Amino acid sequence: MRKIILFLLLFTIVLLGTIILLENSKENVFKASEFNKKTPHKLTKRVDAVKQLIGNNSKYNNKIAFFIDMKIKSGKNRFFIYDLKKNKIIDQGLVAHGSGSETGIKDKLRFSNVNNSLCTALGKYYIGYSYNGDFGKAYKLYGLDKTNDNAFLRNIVLHKYSKVPYEEQDNPICNSYGCPMVNEKYYARIEKLIDSSDKKIVLDIYY
Repeated sequence: MRKIILFLLLFTIVLLGTIILLENSKENVFKASEFNKKTPHKLTKRVDAVKQLIGNNSKYNNKIAFFIDMKIKSGKNRFFIYDLKKNKIIDQGLVAHGSGSETGIKDKLRFSNVNNSLCTALGKYYIGYSYNGDFGKAYKLYGLDKTNDNAFLRNIVLHKYSKVPYEEQDNPICNSYGCPMVNEKYYARIEKLIDSSDKKIVLDIYY
């Protein structure tokens, strides 16, 4: 009888421990995943390029970088916050592309660095100063490549918008005027990282 009671007690303890672990995993809003589990070759190449850019340049944050994969549908998470030291994604969310990038062909986008094109421009940026604009607090973006070096003149900024959903969906989300535009809740987490960094964070948009 004692053996049965001990067995039941041990079973109950193991069961409770499993339930607690499952609940804790549900609370992880970051949905952290290894970077190399998402289209590994392309993404790791982008990380390597950003690390090479940062190098020993004290201007840039060498711990955190942002990556946006425009090949992923807009209704799916494609804005990745990446830990450059641990080599993994630590957060992810939805992000809109410019309305001018629409081609009318499913899953095919175009990109431009031209003013008034309303297109997303590919390339590496660094995140500059914040200001209050039409969408509230936003961050100026400075293009570092020939494909996006008009970003500041085009008023391309990182900003939030209430119409961008928080959860992934099958349908496309709304478009921007060329800016990377994210959900308000996700933006709050991005904002904390930017404001707490004493160095410029690099953002890489690719296709």
